[in-house]
Amino acid sequence: MTIVELAEHAPALSVPLPDAAGQALAASRILDTATPDPYRPGHWTLRAGSKVGAVTLGVPGGEPVTVRITPKVPIARLFFLIGYSLNPHGWRDGQVELGERHDLLPALAHAVERQVDRALRQGLLQGYRAVEDSSLVVRGRIRETEQIRRRFGATLPVEIAYDEFTTDIAENRILRAAVERLLRLPGVPQNVRRRLLHQRSRLADVTPLVRGQAIPSWHPTRLNSRYHQALHLARAVLDGSSPEHFAGGLRIDGFLFNMNKLFEDFVTLALREAYRATDLTCRLQDPHHLDEASLIRMRPDLVLYGPAGTPQAVADAKYKAEKPDGYPDADLYQMLAYCTALGLPEGHLVYAKGNAPHTAHQVRQAGIVIHQHALDLDRSPAELLGEVRSLARQMAADRAV
Repeated sequence: MTIVELAEHAPALSVPLPDAAGQALAASRILDTATPDPYRPGHWTLRAGSKVGAVTLGVPGGEPVTVRITPKVPIARLFFLIGYSLNPHGWRDGQVELGERHDLLPALAHAVERQVDRALRQGLLQGYRAVEDSSLVVRGRIRETEQIRRRFGATLPVEIAYDEFTTDIAENRILRAAVERLLRLPGVPQNVRRRLLHQRSRLADVTPLVRGQAIPSWHPTRLNSRYHQALHLARAVLDGSSPEHFAGGLRIDGFLFNMNKLFEDFVTLALREAYRATDLTCRLQDPHHLDEASLIRMRPDLVLYGPAGTPQAVADAKYKAEKPDGYPDADLYQMLAYCTALGLPEGHLVYAKGNAPHTAHQVRQAGIVIHQHALDLDRSPAELLGEVRSLARQMAADRAV
């Protein structure tokens, strides 16, 4: 098996790859750059962007190729961002055991297996599932319309509907799907793989999800509370997962987390939580128009509204600054458009710290001030949330301007 190791937003590497595998990577758009190396035949120039994780390509007539993309942030911090974005109320740092894992895939597999084991220690959760069936015995209620449509007046069999108390419920199906997803990926340590196989055997009577089928929904309740953390991690595996498709004639299987989306979700949800006990409200991905004719649409990541329902502040999250010497100018133009359309004197761009510290720009002839903030993802979760609360206070102070 060919293994390609890349780092998020690192310089491009020239890697020996079969043309079929390189073409599949280029078609999948997993990487920012995947082109043939003009100076080295049989090599491809690969550069990772903001997607991190691992994918495997099955090459017809050749050995599989695995691409692993390592995040820049520490693994523990990445799991905090994932967990907080999924459940800002119930997630706490340290609840997910990562073991002595420093790579994303082994850490994720270990964490999922530990949480699934914890959820299933008291046995599989049971619940009611709506069932529609044809039967020789009446159970539940008769579906009269279906009886007439399918049976043309015949007495038997009977079209019935009933609620069945079973372990074959959404929560268990999600856990089984996540376990099976991880078992298909190379790079999972053997000791973790053995434990995952044990968890799959415990879920053997649960109906597996069909590939391409929508993930069933579940709702947190007191009855399924022991499943909550396992389900959040399982959804992280399945939602961020993988392109499972045929790109360039090859199958690609794995999981990826988009750091741009993950950072945006964290910032906007953390800001919304900071305003929860105030008279201010937040709208995420709030739709607006730049022009009077409502032809030019725009969707700021977060718009803060006052008690009267008027915009008070606007913020946009940007994970990666593209310029090596500072923030990209295009972000400033975008925020200027938001402030102009919303009638706000100040706007806030929020970056992951790396290129430049906080700065502010006053726009000539307009008087609009655009702030550029930098959150330090290397800080502890408590300190990171403290930075967000400080930003929230500054945005709320814009009302007095």
